[in-house]
Amino acid sequence: MEQTNNKKTGLVIFSAPSGSGKSTIVQWLMKEHPELKLYFSISCTSRAPRGTEQNGVEYFFLTPEEFKSKIQNDEFLEYEEVYQDRFYGTLKAQVERQLEAGQNVVFDVDVKGGINIKKFYGERALSIFIQPPSVEELRRRLVGRGTDTPEAIENRLAKAEYEMTFAPQFDHIVVNDDLETAKAETLKLVEAFLG
Repeated sequence: MEQTNNKKTGLVIFSAPSGSGKSTIVQWLMKEHPELKLYFSISCTSRAPRGTEQNGVEYFFLTPEEFKSKIQNDEFLEYEEVYQDRFYGTLKAQVERQLEAGQNVVFDVDVKGGINIKKFYGERALSIFIQPPSVEELRRRLVGRGTDTPEAIENRLAKAEYEMTFAPQFDHIVVNDDLETAKAETLKLVEAFLG
């Protein structure tokens, strides 16, 4: 662990299937517990800024060529090509800058990204898998959102079942059966890890 002002800084990785409540839990943790000094890692993307997005705030905006060059140079902790030439990724140097600034860096990433970051940082990182109580409950939540077609929901459920097979590779699994309980459990894990 890095020592900064006698407080160690660390990395907290959150992964989960879509619809399991991960973003809700992470946002609550960051908003309601400022004492934890949690900050999102600022990722890179090869897409253009949207609306009021600024370079270095929401994302670092790179051209597809710049992104590929950084991949070649092994500068990413994890990255994904979502569509052709549409990349998202986390730069090692950016995470180090945030740690040096005394921030505890939060990753809200897909399952494979979470496993890769944990492998890279080992004991310096805490990895938490937020799991829905069941695939049926996940279906109910996704249908309830009303944002996806039935076909998209089936695709998300198939992906979720696959992603849940990776849960044992995480340090902790938090089953989000009841949101308040899941929030409290997550807070305890993060507080214990950051000491």
